Amino acid sequence: MRKNRVLSVAALALAVVAGGGWTAQAEPAPEGKPAGHGKIHGYEVVHLPNEEVPNFERRTVWCPKGKKVLGGGAEAQPEGAELAGSFPTRNHRGWVGAGQQDDTDTVGISVYAICAYPS
Repeated sequence: MRKNRVLSVAALALAVVAGGGWTAQAEPAPEGKPAGHGKIHGYEVVHLPNEEVPNFERRTVWCPKGKKVLGGGAEAQPEGAELAGSFPTRNHRGWVGAGQQDDTDTVGISVYAICAYPS
């Protein structure tokens, strides 16, 4: 038993030194779906700069034509402002941000969207 364990550890060490490293096996694409190629085409971050808007008013930044949103975020300013929402649009073409402040009727909101062409 000890001999098998030592042999296994030696084989693993040899694989790592030889450049084999640790690898994960990808599962094949579901039937009827093309296999992904691991590239993101047209990756771009679009930004809606900070602007004062009424509390809870939504601001939306849109991806360029033909691109879909991969992710995004929003920021509420100044200090003491709270982000009330940050989420994709229903059609997955943009990102929405909203916020509020207790001390005033307005809040500064900036919004970011990470966009790319759908594969």
